[in-house]
Amino acid sequence: MTEATISGTGLLQGVAPLPDLGVIRVSGADAASFLHGQLTQDFLLLPDGQARLAGYCSAKGRLLASFVGLRLSADELWLVCPRPVLAATLKRLSMFVLRAKAKLVDASAELTVLGLAGDAALPAAAAWSARPLAGGHAISLYPALGVARALWVGPAAGGRPAGPGLDAGLWAWSEVRSGVATLDARLADTLVPQMLNYESVGGVSFKKGCYPGQEVVARSQFRGTLKRRTQLAHTDSETLVLPGEEVFAEGDAADQPSGLVAECAASPQGGQDLLLVLQLASLGRTLHLGSPEGPVLTLLALPYPLLEDL
Repeated sequence: MTEATISGTGLLQGVAPLPDLGVIRVSGADAASFLHGQLTQDFLLLPDGQARLAGYCSAKGRLLASFVGLRLSADELWLVCPRPVLAATLKRLSMFVLRAKAKLVDASAELTVLGLAGDAALPAAAAWSARPLAGGHAISLYPALGVARALWVGPAAGGRPAGPGLDAGLWAWSEVRSGVATLDARLADTLVPQMLNYESVGGVSFKKGCYPGQEVVARSQFRGTLKRRTQLAHTDSETLVLPGEEVFAEGDAADQPSGLVAECAASPQGGQDLLLVLQLASLGRTLHLGSPEGPVLTLLALPYPLLEDL
């Protein structure tokens, strides 16, 4: 298989149920300002009806969770995130509400999240922009292999966007091929946002005020201390790969991996496509999955440029 043979146009078409994603609803007079002070994104100045990628960091600047956040108004926002991290994240965020007029609840039973690809996601728009659709909201995502994609969030008891069914595995593959990783629970508190390229895909605002870990995130950006970045890769191996699995570069010792897997999905052309958090010093060396003698990994071109100077 070569990169030139891959096209998502005929494969990524339709509507995929995404039961592994849940929604935290944040409401109240201080909802936007509360999230503004907790997440990497500027939700205070974000226009109503628009969305953004955002991270929630520890005091050490390590990501605890990532979200697609939609601002309906200054007093109601929805945070879409994987269900495995939702409960712990909701509990931790709620601890810091204190006197703010903001209430956080798990709204996953009331709101449904769907993935839209191809014609179902059209008209294509800039990533993270949002529009009303079928009684809910469609949030444009980064495309995969040139195919438009969106998240739809709406009432569980309401209507649905039109389109043929799309296999959840193909949607997961499109997520990897978009180059934008969602933080897995197994990687919580290990990566600063830039290690997932979040500053290059609109997930970090460097113009807003303080939030937990902000000094570490800013220092990583402006002092040139970042040594690991997310890369797109492929392996012909069919053995299931999980986030957190180690990656070794040629010459690495068995106890000194050069990186790890952030996200992985089966490729319809065979093998698996992966997002790797990899040491920059390892670029140009042969990469192996799982051990220094494991399956070979082939790096692919990222579908977006990395920002070097903000």
